[in-house]
This record gives sequence, C-alpha cells and structure tokens, in this order.
Amino acid sequence: MQFSHSDAMWQAFPELRAGALHAGGIDADADVEAAIASFNAIAEARLVKAQESEFPEIQAWRRGFSRMGLKPTQYRCASEALLRRFRQEHALPRLHPLIDLCNAISLAFAIPVAVFDVERIDGDLEVRRAKGDETYLTFGGEIEHPEANEVIFADDEHRAHARRWTNRQSGLSAVRETTRSVLIVAEALHASAGDDIARLVETAADALVRHWPVVAKTAILTPVSPRFEF
Repeated sequence: MQFSHSDAMWQAFPELRAGALHAGGIDADADVEAAIASFNAIAEARLVKAQESEFPEIQAWRRGFSRMGLKPTQYRCASEALLRRFRQEHALPRLHPLIDLCNAISLAFAIPVAVFDVERIDGDLEVRRAKGDETYLTFGGEIEHPEANEVIFADDEHRAHARRWTNRQSGLSAVRETTRSVLIVAEALHASAGDDIARLVETAADALVRHWPVVAKTAILTPVSPRFEF
C-alpha cells in the first residue's frame, strides 16, 4: 500500500511538507490522558499569547485554502478547527484513545493530523484533485460527491477519505473500536514546516510506541521523496 500526493499537488504547493506514519496493533484500551494533558498544556500556553488565527501554521493553511478557491473562515483546516474549539471550551471530546492523542498532538503543533483505518482503504491513497465522480461518506451516513478539482484523499476505488484537503475526513475510514491498523498523516505549508513536521512525526511515533505494542514506520514526504510505502 502507498500514500502519496499527486505531482500536480507538489507543483501547486511546492512549500508543502508532509509526514506519514503507519502502525498496526492499535486498540481502544490505552490510557493516554497524561500524554494528552502535556500536549494540551503546550497549546494552552500558545493560546494565552495569541489566538489560533495568528499562528503562522494556521495563516499558511488559510492562504492555501484561498488558493484553492475556498473562504478560509468558512472552511478551516482541521488544526484550526480543533484549536478554536479548545480555546473556547478548554477541552476536546473523547472519541478513541488514538484519535484523542492525535488531536492533542495537532493542538500542540497547530498542524492538521489525519488518522485513517487502513483496512477501510482500497489500494493506494493519494492526495489529488477530484474528478467529480468520487464518493464521500459523511459521519451521518450520507453519500456526497466532491466537486471537480476539489482536493481530496482518494483511494483506488474513487472513494474520498477526506474533503477539501485538511478540512473534513470521511466516516468511512474513521478510527473505531475495531481499528487495528492506521495511517497517520500530518501536513503543513508554513516556513518551518519541514522541521516541524519531522518533530511531529517523531513525537507521534514515540507516543504510539509508549501506549501500544506497535512498531511505527514513518516517512517525511517532499517533492524529491513524495511516496510512502507501508
């Protein structure tokens, strides 16, 4: 199985840096509360000094969304949406230990982190422009069709596992209690994205190994090395 971004995406967003992590052996029984608290504290400290909209990581994604023809305050990248909710409520809802942990890491780094159930993906997964015939399953169970040219995460069966790039994941490959094998993807567009993505991937891999009996395979994706095989 392979995860990648299309050549057209790298050409349109040469500043993109992405990290990917694959791990099997996940379950829903891990106690991640201490780790979540430490990552939340990092986010709290940043939010005391400035709102999330002022973070360079978020500003870069807002510019990226504008370049995709989207209104940034209508469609927010996942990390901005999490930070906004966290600033208002000082907590995030608990969904699954792995999702809760990755959400906390996303808060700490202000970088979108997507988590996919690998067994729900057919073939390879690619970030590319939609053709318009793909299907997307909402968390409410409805089928949508991404607009042509919209950035999606698409598998070989033309199923979209995320819409508007880092805006909204699909209910199809969402992590659930039965999930055992996952692909974690982090993407950034800001000036220090390369260094920050590398630290995020290392942090996520360390957290997974400490909470689950897994061997994490990781990769940093760039225009020169754009594919992750796992």
